[in-house]
Amino acid sequence: EAQPVESGGGLVQAGGSLRLSCEVPGATIDDYVIAWFRQAPGKDRDWVSCITSRDGTTTYADSVKGRFSISSDNAENAVYLQMNSLRPEDTAVYYCAADYLVPAWDCAARVKGAIFGTWGRGTQVTVSS
Repeated sequence: EAQPVESGGGLVQAGGSLRLSCEVPGATIDDYVIAWFRQAPGKDRDWVSCITSRDGTTTYADSVKGRFSISSDNAENAVYLQMNSLRPEDTAVYYCAADYLVPAWDCAARVKGAIFGTWGRGTQVTVSS
């Protein structure tokens, strides 16, 4: 499977915004479940958001609901994570994960155990107070 490639991280002040991008070379986004996870220093990796672009289903962790928005662009073969109202606690390395969309293995089934076949290398997001 092609490895996702993340971009768009950086340093931003609290209250600011960033948009992360995830591209999966050679893949057709509609055939995949794609999720964002994050890991802060010394903490476990946490799920952030997930999308199945074929039917437009999106899900969010409670910690980012109302502030983050996930979307996909089939023409660009990319998934985006728009992050608004950023907080210092959002500081982490953000990872994109992807796997094939197959029956019974949608976002809900995959995110709990982080069951994805391919992961990107991550992009750093730092939010200063």
